[in-house]
Amino acid sequence: MKTMKGPGLFLAQFAGDEAPFNSLDAICRWAASLGYKGVQIPTWDARLFDLKKAAESEAYCGEVQGIVRSHGLEITELSTHLQGQLVAVHPAFDEAFDGFAAPEVRGNPKARQEWAVQQMLMAAQASKRLGLNVSVSFSGALAWPFVYPWPQRPAGLVETAFDELGRRWRPILDAYEDAGCDVAYEIHPGEDIHDGATFERFVDAVGGHARACINYDPSHFLLQQLDYVAFIDLYHERIKAFHAKDAEFNPSGRIGVYGGYESWINRAGRFRSLGDGQVDFGAIFSKLAQYDYDSWAVLEWECALKAPEDGAREGAEFIKAHIIRVTEKAFDDFAAGGTDEAANRRMLGIGAA
Repeated sequence: MKTMKGPGLFLAQFAGDEAPFNSLDAICRWAASLGYKGVQIPTWDARLFDLKKAAESEAYCGEVQGIVRSHGLEITELSTHLQGQLVAVHPAFDEAFDGFAAPEVRGNPKARQEWAVQQMLMAAQASKRLGLNVSVSFSGALAWPFVYPWPQRPAGLVETAFDELGRRWRPILDAYEDAGCDVAYEIHPGEDIHDGATFERFVDAVGGHARACINYDPSHFLLQQLDYVAFIDLYHERIKAFHAKDAEFNPSGRIGVYGGYESWINRAGRFRSLGDGQVDFGAIFSKLAQYDYDSWAVLEWECALKAPEDGAREGAEFIKAHIIRVTEKAFDDFAAGGTDEAANRRMLGIGAA
């Protein structure tokens, strides 16, 4: 059995223009002071990381590793959520997602997609140079506007969408195979991969590619009313990363799963800081330990109520308290009888071999 690593911290929601959140060195010092052991680095934030340099330069990657390790931390994974989102964008979301891309490709969906693919390929090389075997991302979406089956979807619409999604991602996954790195997709509403059924469709669309994996985040499953513990039983072999994020779902006579276009604070389903929501993390950490998950537990802070600094401080202790240091012996070893095969056969009444 194996023990997972942590606590780790996803830096994306904390990066900013004010110290200590405006440089990799300062934010790592701050994270370490809270008790974190690892950091997940957003590759789009130039205040913290230069993806192009990391893809091309061993020296730069050594510099990044040196900064992180000087604070007693490790890099858990590189995140390409924003770039992965742009690998597949339905035209309805062109303008909304344009801000994720470099200025020179905005307003040009074809150039933006090509830019996103190059970003993903650079992240594969950067992960290899940094010695990382997992990267976290989004899949993007072509079919999301049709997620509700009204108006009736034409026959073959969903299949065509996933065929195209697979066509776009397969060469990227091949590049990650060459880099010895998994792509752990965050199963997330707004993405074509948003639950177990859609993940299966995607895996089929990329020919069962071994590098198509999962960044497990139970908060998104709670808000969909999906059994997030049973999900681990079904897909544990593909779970390679873990965002520890809490959520709550409080439906009323007025609002349910779809949220009524309300703000996050007024939705029935909303994200909360670790320990403030309804996710059963005791069951999750136990289930992941059962299946020998040995990668990182990484806090992703998103909360409609609590200050991020408080959520980060409390989250480090929460994860630390939930990580199970797995046992190396059975609890009933003290009662072992020390029998042999002949004794076993006698006990079963089946005689000598």
